[in-house]
Amino acid sequence: EAGYKDIVCFEKGDRLGGTWRDNRYPGLSCDVPSHWYSYSFELNPNWSHRFSYGPEIAAYLDSVAEKYDVKRDIRFNTGVTDLTYVAPQWRLKTEQGQEEYFDLVVAATGVLVNPAYPNIKGLDSFAGEKWHTARWRDDVSLKGKRVGIIGTGSTSCQIVGAIAEEVGHISVFQRTPQWLAPLPQLTYSKPWQFLLKHVPGLQYGVRLWQRWFMEQTFVKATMGNKFHQRLVEWTCRRQLQTQITDPELRAKLTPDYKATCKRLIFCSTFYPALMRDNASLVTEGIDEITPEGVRTKDGELHELDVLLLATGFNPTDFILPTKVTGEQGQDLGESWQGSPRAHRALTVPGFPNFFMLQGPTGVFGNTSLIDLAEYQVGYMISCIDQMREEGAAVIAPKQEAFDSYNAAMSKDIGKTIWATGGCDSWYLDASGQANLYPWHPRQYREEMRSPRFEEYRLEPAVVTAAE
Repeated sequence: EAGYKDIVCFEKGDRLGGTWRDNRYPGLSCDVPSHWYSYSFELNPNWSHRFSYGPEIAAYLDSVAEKYDVKRDIRFNTGVTDLTYVAPQWRLKTEQGQEEYFDLVVAATGVLVNPAYPNIKGLDSFAGEKWHTARWRDDVSLKGKRVGIIGTGSTSCQIVGAIAEEVGHISVFQRTPQWLAPLPQLTYSKPWQFLLKHVPGLQYGVRLWQRWFMEQTFVKATMGNKFHQRLVEWTCRRQLQTQITDPELRAKLTPDYKATCKRLIFCSTFYPALMRDNASLVTEGIDEITPEGVRTKDGELHELDVLLLATGFNPTDFILPTKVTGEQGQDLGESWQGSPRAHRALTVPGFPNFFMLQGPTGVFGNTSLIDLAEYQVGYMISCIDQMREEGAAVIAPKQEAFDSYNAAMSKDIGKTIWATGGCDSWYLDASGQANLYPWHPRQYREEMRSPRFEEYRLEPAVVTAAE
């Protein structure tokens, strides 16, 4: 719509959908309300639930792509292995060995992409079926099986709640207990869907209300608002006390850090599943994996038929492991060294004409990344428009602007619950700092509306005498 038509999208998968393509595990749902977790320009009155399930989100994304005919610009099964800046363009190489040149590159690779596998002795020796939850095996039935799952994050909680009734026995291996808030799920009725479709402005109003509510409660809690933080923790404790009647089990499930220090989990099925006779919560540390199952540090062998690894992702990868080489030959991964930084979560000095959607130190937490991406794309288009207006071939953030912005972020991230809550979470990078935006998401949206071009160098193409 902005008038830039010469676009190629490289997609490593065989279809679009990102996390909603890669994750297909039982119980998969979104922890952001449906009407907010959708495009403002393509509202969907037919969401079946307040918090949508994975297959419905994947179908929605695919329908939007079909409607706006963007699939024609996508090369599926084509991963990118190398990006090298050759002024004023980027040389791109694919897994197939193809090499092409582009004026600008946008890394829309997401955050939780590359699965993290646990470093446990004997992991490869397990004789039964084993897989990471982001690589779900649809060909293996869990019915009546002895299943073990390592991890108690959001994915694990959803899976355990979904399969506990089906399996012979479920062993949940917990390293750190999590705070769980009840998921206020709601099935939308046909009359409500009819109203959303036919009453002007109602859908958009619901979308704004859902965003306002999430940002006025959970977001404020993470930013250090003591009232909202206590309210969230009280809500979590109430669910724990109501659903876990066994005092010993409840004690094992009670965290010793503040709620929202880690990403808050919304789930109402995990605790009831653990109360079943065929479920066990194992809090002893894992000593090793054997062909028969998992041996804990107390010497007990937990015999299993299936082992599920709900061990998350490498959250500081972003575009990595794609090799990205900047204008001075610097390697992006080496410059980050496990602590990735960007200017306004979008650009990096020394890497001209290179944008990231949902890049380092961005607005994550319990928020809508689809909503966020819209604002970031608008910012990016403003930058390209400015390049065209000034006749520039190069745009990159100035080092001083980058340094100033990130220094302010580093200072204020220390005031948030992620720094003061007393936990170790996947938000923390190699520097020990939470790789997150420390201010209210509303401020970030305002930043995206009006780029400050004094923060960037815009330069014409350098033409040599030979040219």
